[in-house]
Amino acid sequence: MAGLATTVAVAACVIAIVLADLRWLRVAQREHYLFGSTSSFVSRWWFGRKANISLFSIAFAGIVLSSILPEAAVIAAGPVALGPLGLGVRGRTSPLVWTRRLKTLALVVVTLQALGILLGVVSGSVALAAALMAALSPTFVDAGLLITGSWEKRQIATFVDQARRRLRDVSPTVVAITGSYGKTSTKGYIAHLLGSTRTVLATPASFNNRAGLSRAVNEHLVPGTDVFIAEMGTYGAGEIAELCEIATPEIAVLTAIGPVHLERFGSEEAILRAKVEIFDKANVCVLNVDDERLAKEATRLAAAGKTVWRCSSQAEESDVRVVVEAGEMIVVHLREIIASAPEPNASPTNVACAVAVALELGVGDVDLSGLLANLPVAPHRQEITKTAKGVVVIDDTYNANPASVQRGLELLERLGRGEGGRRAVVTPGMVELGQMQAVANEEFARGAALSATDLVVVGHTNRKALLDGSRGTSLNVVTVDELPEAVQWVRSNLETDDAVFYANDLPDHFP
Repeated sequence: MAGLATTVAVAACVIAIVLADLRWLRVAQREHYLFGSTSSFVSRWWFGRKANISLFSIAFAGIVLSSILPEAAVIAAGPVALGPLGLGVRGRTSPLVWTRRLKTLALVVVTLQALGILLGVVSGSVALAAALMAALSPTFVDAGLLITGSWEKRQIATFVDQARRRLRDVSPTVVAITGSYGKTSTKGYIAHLLGSTRTVLATPASFNNRAGLSRAVNEHLVPGTDVFIAEMGTYGAGEIAELCEIATPEIAVLTAIGPVHLERFGSEEAILRAKVEIFDKANVCVLNVDDERLAKEATRLAAAGKTVWRCSSQAEESDVRVVVEAGEMIVVHLREIIASAPEPNASPTNVACAVAVALELGVGDVDLSGLLANLPVAPHRQEITKTAKGVVVIDDTYNANPASVQRGLELLERLGRGEGGRRAVVTPGMVELGQMQAVANEEFARGAALSATDLVVVGHTNRKALLDGSRGTSLNVVTVDELPEAVQWVRSNLETDDAVFYANDLPDHFP
């Protein structure tokens, strides 16, 4: 009977391994297969809610007991199979996609776990080994990422080489853009300003890493393309320099430096060092000099003999300055007004950077004046619409940084119908801000109290910080677990000419 109980316990642990692996493989995929990313979510999930803390405690007790009583491994299997609660196996907003890369990773993870169970068989502790393999699933997923990382890089080398050859053959002017925020919007502005006189290709959304950039070139760059606009993202030093080896820019743009992905970089100084790699091979450098650090970088680049465009919303001595006055966007080039257009709810410095690129590539003042009146709005980046009921919606679900939420709150206050109406902020808060995340979200809630009447907190990731920041304010605070619940609250509570600001939308691999 003891042998049968042990077999049942081991079988239960194997089922738990399968379910746990599916959960944590999904996290790895959503986090771009970055080594260490899976383990970083363990504490968020297991120790963020009381129910999950209880499950973790039971699982831990089961593992300890199984070292003495093998059949007790079933006690560990249950919580691991069920939890952490909220982290679904299939996913609602970010389902698991069985790509070749994920299949490879899954095979490596399962092989490591099978070897662990085999060692348990040899040592006579198979139940304990199986329980540990289940509980340590996220650790094994990260181990799999480490093992497959270099191999995956070699796998895409062929596509990278193909992209290099195509860029050499087509020979477009390459405009590279990076920044902690604003790069996608600026990319769209540049494509718009150049599109009437040039054949332009801009990288699609999120195609801003080595594989994505190569794919954009290989699938979309055709002979006759005059300008290729490449958005470049980074999670660490050396990545942008590597992207510039694929698509060497003639013109490089740096929109902003801020605490985005701060938990990966460690400091804003490290972010700056990684971002300025974009200028190494460029002949023309475009920078937002409203940031003093970028103003210093502009001076350094000019001293190195590069052509520098200083862009600003403030400094009169800048090359391109964009200011907003009475709802009009005034564009100034070398202290001379060259255009005036309706303010498009765009960041003035992003527009200034785009104008600088357009001027560098020969777009005339007359053309710019007409084009600036119809700047595109990047989807889900402070996109303003009205519902059938007449509620004004500010959709900023693809943004998540202190600068964007501040601008969103200003829009909310401006677009709401005044003291008699309701202005709601719906948000899970901001993430990847490292040690400043809690403080930043507390400040976000306090800032919301100056512009909004209601705060709807989505999920648990930043719930405590947002609630702490809202204490003592006049905000009506509502908490929900998922965005659909928040949307339903908006539909039930807001009326014609009320306004709602959707600030960020975390995928459901966040708690």
